[in-house]
Amino acid sequence: MDDLLAVILGGGAGKRLFPLTMHRSKPAVPLGGKYRLIDIPVSNCINSDISRIFVLTQFNSASLNRHIARTYQFDRFRGGFVTVLAAQQTQESKNWFQGTADAVRQSLFNLRSYRHSHVLILSGDQLYTMDYRKLMQCHMDSGAGVTLATIPVRADEAPAFGVVKTENGFVSEFYEKPASDDLADKASPVSKEMREAGRVFLASMGIYVFDKKVLKELLAARPDANDFGQEIIPEAIGKYPVASYAFEGYWSDVGTVQSFFEANLMLAKRSPEYDIYNATAPLYTNTRMLPPAKILSSHVEDSLMGEAAVVVNSRISNSVIGIRSYIGAGTTVENTVFMGADYYAWHDPRLRNPPEGPPSPGIGDGSYVEGAIVDRNVQIGKRCVIRRREGVRNADGENYFVRDGIIVIPKNARIPDDTVI
Repeated sequence: MDDLLAVILGGGAGKRLFPLTMHRSKPAVPLGGKYRLIDIPVSNCINSDISRIFVLTQFNSASLNRHIARTYQFDRFRGGFVTVLAAQQTQESKNWFQGTADAVRQSLFNLRSYRHSHVLILSGDQLYTMDYRKLMQCHMDSGAGVTLATIPVRADEAPAFGVVKTENGFVSEFYEKPASDDLADKASPVSKEMREAGRVFLASMGIYVFDKKVLKELLAARPDANDFGQEIIPEAIGKYPVASYAFEGYWSDVGTVQSFFEANLMLAKRSPEYDIYNATAPLYTNTRMLPPAKILSSHVEDSLMGEAAVVVNSRISNSVIGIRSYIGAGTTVENTVFMGADYYAWHDPRLRNPPEGPPSPGIGDGSYVEGAIVDRNVQIGKRCVIRRREGVRNADGENYFVRDGIIVIPKNARIPDDTVI
């Protein structure tokens, strides 16, 4: 893997994840109580012996830069790095990134500074564990110029993806989000287990391996092409051998509020599909010197609890409670992603870092929160009721949003006592 460079696409403005991307880029969104989305692809790279990693981004990247700088520091003898490449004006381009392919095209001059023969393109908003060494081995054994990671899906799932048709392991056709009534001849050979589960359509995962020369030629041949999935990959099929690497593990695109919410709650299940306790493929993040969580006279079931969280005489069910969370007495939290805080609720505001945010982040005594995503540093007062309402799919209110039927309280919001949402 010494001749491989990894490029993680940080995405655009993250509109599908708004308001979680109101103050941060998509890869910097907190996940699972203590991690961030960017930790997934970076950890997969490290666990696959890939240590030269670029992250391409252009929106609200300050918190992402801080997280990467604090978390991923390789020793000088290994020569590894995780570097953020933000959109910038150069002699080649005066524009912001216009899409995934354009982002890589504009960043090629940075990649040229490092010896490499292959480029691995990854997404910054997916949840999965993959050994990229197996993907690379598939690419080398096939002799392909491009290899796509694909995952078998059912007919009802296929219209949400780019679907490929394969013959003898090579991609012969590509269909961008085909209609459900147009799938009759688009199935591909899959394993017996996948076939019995009805997962006979291969969806592109947005994970690609390119030969260095092939990537350069494809991007140069289509200077107007901005997207890999819709433009570059279809262009490659027929021009170069394009192989498929069929992946059958857990994989989720967490680029929407609903998928993000479901992925977090999945982690709290008794037998989650994604294993954060996998000792052979650890999930890395910023090492904070925080004390353990403290649970006082409370009932907690099927939930994750971040470090330094304090729960007082409350009931927590099927939820993710983030770092430095404070849950007051007599409170109920159900089916909720509570991201925690950047500082303790009881600390002197003059000593806090960062200094902005409400005085006492957490949930006040006697409150009820259900079906919500509560972002960092949110202060919910006493006796508040926050719960989903039937028939309300999308709405904007004072200090809250509803997306896909899920209530989202944005970062640094302050909800007064006795509020009902």
